[in-house]
This record gives sequence, C-alpha cells and structure tokens, in this order.
Amino acid sequence: MSTVIKVENLSKQYRLGQVGTGTISHDVNRWWHKIRGKEDPYLKIGESNDRTVKGDSDYVWALKDINFEVKQGEVLGIIGRNGAGKSTLLKILSRTTAPTTGSVKIKGRVASLLEVGTGFHPELSGRDNIFLNGAILGMTRREIQSKFDEIVDFAGVERYIDTPVKRYSSGMYVRLAFAVAAHLEPEILIVDEVLAVGDAEFQKKALGKMKDVSQKQGRTVLFVSHDLNAVNYFCINAILLKNGLIHYIGATSDVVNKYLQGATTFYYEASDKSELDLYFKSITVMDDKCNPRGSFDFQENILLKFEIFTNLPKIFLDGSYDIFFTIRDQHQRKLFSAETPLKNESKVIKLHGNQFTKGSYYIQVMINVPKAPSYQNLDDIIKFEILDDESWMFKHGNYDCGSVFGNYTWIS
Repeated sequence: MSTVIKVENLSKQYRLGQVGTGTISHDVNRWWHKIRGKEDPYLKIGESNDRTVKGDSDYVWALKDINFEVKQGEVLGIIGRNGAGKSTLLKILSRTTAPTTGSVKIKGRVASLLEVGTGFHPELSGRDNIFLNGAILGMTRREIQSKFDEIVDFAGVERYIDTPVKRYSSGMYVRLAFAVAAHLEPEILIVDEVLAVGDAEFQKKALGKMKDVSQKQGRTVLFVSHDLNAVNYFCINAILLKNGLIHYIGATSDVVNKYLQGATTFYYEASDKSELDLYFKSITVMDDKCNPRGSFDFQENILLKFEIFTNLPKIFLDGSYDIFFTIRDQHQRKLFSAETPLKNESKVIKLHGNQFTKGSYYIQVMINVPKAPSYQNLDDIIKFEILDDESWMFKHGNYDCGSVFGNYTWIS
C-alpha cells in the first residue's frame, strides 16, 4: 500500500512560560540569522521535555527528531505518559501548529478530533456545524446531505440537532464531533484522548466505527489513548513516545509491553518538594516483614505503604481526603479498586495471598476528595510481579487463565 503520512526529522521547540519566543530580542536574533542563511541559534539549546525534573533552560523540545511512515489503511496507536509529546505530534499532523524543524507530507483529507468541540462553532446549531465541517473537508452540499441522517443517527442527538452546540453537554459534543469526522469520508482520521469523554456505550460504538472505517473503507487512523486495552484491540502498529522522542515503534503488543516494563518500580519517592499542599511522599511495596520487594510467590501477602506529605493543618486530615488506588493486570484490565479516608500521614494495606495469578500488576494511586477532581493522580507508577511454579494454573503454561484465582467451592 502507498504511504499517506511521512514524517521526517520532525521537532517542535517551545519556550517555557511564553508565547512564541517570548522576547523581541530573541525574535530579532532569529530573523537576523535567517536573512543571512544561518541556522536558528535557539535550535542549539533546549532540553528534553521531562516534566518531572526542573531544568536549567527556558527552552524545551516537545518533540525531537521524529521519523515514521504510515501506510494507507493502517491503524497506528500513539502511546506514552502525560507530557510525552503525543498531542503536540497530532496538532502538527493536523496542521493546527507548525513544526520548528523537519517536514510532514500527507496525502488526502484529514479530519481531527483533538479536543471536545474541535472545528465546531459554538453559536451554530448541530445541523449547521455538520455542513460547515463537510465544506472545510472539501465536500459538496449534496455529498454532505447524503450522509446527514447517518451522522445524526450515529451521534444520537436528533432532538438537539437544531440547537446551538454551545448548549450541548461535553458528551453530546464529542458524539456529534466524532460522527461528523468518521462519516464525512476523510482519507485520514486523527483521534486524541477525546473519546474518553463519552460514555461506555458510545466508546464501544466509536471504536467499532473506526475499525470499520480502516478495514472496510481503507482509510488511515491515528489513535492516541491511555486505554491500552483499546489500543491493543484497535491498532496494528504503535509508537511509544518518551520525553518527546520515539522510544519504540513496532507491533502494538510489543510497544505496549515496552511501555509497561519501563513505567514502574516497586518503590516511588517524590523527586522534589511538590507545589501541592498534600501529596504522596513515597509509596512502597513490601512483604509481611516490611521488606521492600518487587516480586512475590502467588501465596504471599503483599503490603502497600503510603507516606503522605502535607503542609495542611492537622485539622484538614479529618477524612475529607481519600487515598484511592486501582490495580490493573499486565493487559491493563482493571481488577479492583480500594480507598480509605486520609486521617494520618501513613497508611498500609494488606493484599492477601492466593489472590493474584502469575504476571505483572500495576497500581494507579490518587489523593482526592470524593466526587470531586483528584488532588494528585499517579498513573501506573508502582509495579509488582507474581511468581508461580506450583498452583493449578501453572500446568497450563502461558495460557491466559485470568488474573485472579477466584473465591469459589465445587459443591457437586
């Protein structure tokens, strides 16, 4: 198949805390070098985009020397931690922003879903926005009209189609935006994490539609998501970005495994004093004797110890805040969640043995106020391994028997 996207030596530099280069002197300096045919002097400086450490330069490379190709009909996943450069890459591919260096060659019409409401005019009705987006993609009114009923039916917003979209909920917004992008026949569809706004039924419907668009209609899809299950299910190949660089590229299962292997350890410690008044100072995985460990026999108990740092008066640690965590398996399936009111600066929970089967397990932890946004969210930063060479599941080799043994009794 022919190549529809070709990215060569792509880089994007930003100056922290500023719009553009930030100062007239820097702009003049850039211009002076440009008219003399010399390289931009600020391309020689700058640091990798690692948001966890304090740097010495005002310049950061959100992307640095990115190279890849995408074939027609390919479904490419793009994964990485927050701040890795995923959204910046998609904005460049969508021509929302320009690269600092390098080039992007694209064949065909591009439809993008980068954030809720992308490409919609809030004062126009849903009907008007459908025709506006179709016209932007170069379609005739007759072509758009032939798809109109299908778009409205897919989005499920028929009752509100003549209402200004500024009155839509975020879920209705993204339903209609996705329906427009998927049905107006772009050759390339770019989808960021925006689908997470929709409900579970719509997410399933949207993933099915994207698969149909790629497999049956031969269109190319670029898909960014933190839902690794969706990436594994939907994407043939994937790219792992880390601090603005391509860390790994290949088959989706290999890329996801690479991401999970490098993401976590059994011990976490805050690298510096956070600007938050309340945050995790450390998180440790331990055995029954309180020894830090990363691997356990399937029969052993596991302790999780949470140490909290706070500048808040003690009166605030009255149970208003929660420690909440979720355990996922190596396929990123959620197993269970647990929480406890935060009333002191140290908490320990025991995970009982004979519960987890052989494999890797990842923990997402947060401090939050119930029914409110999280105060701090650390995604999959803790990992432990379960070993097994004697349970009844062991005899089945690498067959996936599930991630828990189950609590049951044969009665006949």
